[in-house]
Amino acid sequence: MSDNLVNYQASDDFNKARVRARFGKILNIIKPEKQQLLSFDDVKNLVRPTNQVYRGMQVVSIKDIVGSEGRYSDFNKAFLPRHDHLRKRWESIDKAHLKQVILPPIKLYKIGDVYFVRDGNHRVSVAKQQKVEAIDAEVTELSSHIKVTKDMTIDNLRQAIIMYERQSFMKYKDISSVIDMKRIDFTATGRYDELIRHIHGHKYFINMGHKHEISLKVATKSWFDNIFLPILEAIKEEDLLSRFPGRTEADLYVWIVRHWDELKRKYGDGVSVKDAARDYSQRYGKGFLDRLKDIIVRIFKALKREG
Repeated sequence: MSDNLVNYQASDDFNKARVRARFGKILNIIKPEKQQLLSFDDVKNLVRPTNQVYRGMQVVSIKDIVGSEGRYSDFNKAFLPRHDHLRKRWESIDKAHLKQVILPPIKLYKIGDVYFVRDGNHRVSVAKQQKVEAIDAEVTELSSHIKVTKDMTIDNLRQAIIMYERQSFMKYKDISSVIDMKRIDFTATGRYDELIRHIHGHKYFINMGHKHEISLKVATKSWFDNIFLPILEAIKEEDLLSRFPGRTEADLYVWIVRHWDELKRKYGDGVSVKDAARDYSQRYGKGFLDRLKDIIVRIFKALKREG
């Protein structure tokens, strides 16, 4: 194949890849996260790997590469280029492929069943466009209790972690047997660990008035009845959920407790939980017009994201 023909073919390949990327954006305009390439750092921060091991050279299936360490905003979930400024580098890799030039192995991180690109994003993109099924890679594996699969979005992963944390909470010294777990549901990670800290803090406080130390289960029941449920009642009375769409009562419980502590440090112990709930709602809650504005902004950002 002559150089002119290679140059023409590489340019045409990039144009086709960009058309596919634009078409994918249009199909997912309402839920752009479905087209979002996973950020390795975001995933790592969520799953909190327990170990890291160098696995050496491997042949990796292209379809199992779902994210990137540093270029996750340059490519979509199918590793199609999202910006025209990627053309020069992309076409140079494609030309090497068309001339059958052997390129160095890419570098990958592995978490669960999937891989994230450390180095070689353009090579992966070209390989996908050229329907290459596998690629040589230098692999470093990170261990995690959370199963990460190739069909996951960052929201799917967050939900899997929340469920794992919930199950761990329910197993923690059988404390879930004395409370109504139907009232406890979170939309963010790390909250169940925060509840355990609240329970231990409550146990320490009420033990100060007893000659004999009470059990953790007794303290948990006391926390649930005397702290958690009254705050949920304040949330209901103030109709806070309507001002925090997509959140749960338990989410608001955590935020209000934090806010309550801040107000008491600033104004003294005379601040009630209802005062804290009302103040938090006024400061951070959103009315109808605010929510409508957020929706419009998200749509415009989705339209502009790929330029």
